[in-house]
Amino acid sequence: MSISLRTLPSLNALRAFEVSGRHLNFRAASEELGVTQGAVAQQVRLLEDHLGLALFHRMPRGLALTGQGKAYLADVSRAFALLSAATDQLQHRADAVTISVTPTFATRMLIPQLSALQAALPSVELRTVATTSISDFDRDQVDLAVREARPPFPSALEARFLFPQKLVLVASPHLPGVPSSETAPDQIADLPLLHDGYDYWSRYFGTHGKVPGPVFNQTSLALDAALAGQGIAIACRAFIQEDLDGGRLLNLGDAGFDADTGFYLVRKRSSSSGSAVDAVWSWCIERYGSEQADP
Repeated sequence: MSISLRTLPSLNALRAFEVSGRHLNFRAASEELGVTQGAVAQQVRLLEDHLGLALFHRMPRGLALTGQGKAYLADVSRAFALLSAATDQLQHRADAVTISVTPTFATRMLIPQLSALQAALPSVELRTVATTSISDFDRDQVDLAVREARPPFPSALEARFLFPQKLVLVASPHLPGVPSSETAPDQIADLPLLHDGYDYWSRYFGTHGKVPGPVFNQTSLALDAALAGQGIAIACRAFIQEDLDGGRLLNLGDAGFDADTGFYLVRKRSSSSGSAVDAVWSWCIERYGSEQADP
C-alpha cells in the first residue's frame, strides 16, 4: 500500500509541534526554532486544521497536550530521531563532532590538547570551526561551541561555565627593557604595547585617548607578537598559562580589572544528542573547567 505525500502535514508544522510539545510553551519553542512566537502558534494551528483535531489545550501560562496530542508527539519525536540518525549515517557523521570556537581558544587551548582528546576518545572525529561569529547550531551544523559570553543564555541552549577572564600583562623575557617582575603603569608606558580587538590598554592607563601601539584583530596574533619579543600584551591568563610555566612569557602583573565575561561551553538543548557529542562535551568540561572556580 502506498501513502501519498500529499496527505502528510508540512515538515515545518510538524517541527513546530514537536518543539512546542517538548517545551509546552510557544515562546520557548520560538527561541529554539529562531522564529517568532506567532509563527510557531500559526504552524501548530495549521497542523491541527490539517488533522482535524486539537493537539494542545491552550492554558493561561502555557500548553497542555490533549490525549491525541500526547500520542502523536511520541510518534513524531521518533520520526525526527530516525531522520536525524539516517542523515548522520548518510554523511558518515556517527562519530564526528563539530565544535565552533574562537580563534584564540583554538590556537591556545584546543589545538595543544588534540592528542589528549584523540587518546581519550579515539573513535571521535573532531571538526573545528574557528570563528568569532555566533553559531546557529542548525544552520551551521555545529554540535558544540565555546564562546566568550555572560549569562543568561536562551532557554534553548545548555551552557557550562569553563573559566573566567583573569587579565594579566605578559611579555617575552627577551623584550628589551622589560621589567623582570610585576610592574606599574609608569614603568611600561614607553615600551611597545600590543593591542587586540579589546581596548584594554586605555582601561589600564585610565585614559579615554588612544594608546599607541601595533593593533591586531585577534588576541592570538597579539600573543604571537609578545612571544616574538615585539611588546607587551594584556590577555586572559588561561590562554598563556603554559607559556608562563615554560618561561616563554613573563607575568608582569594583573591588569587591575577583569573582563565582565567568561568562557562557556554551549550546545543546543535536545534529547537526541549523540554519544560522541556527549563524550566531547564531558571531555571539554573536565579538561578546561574542572580546576576553575565559577565566577
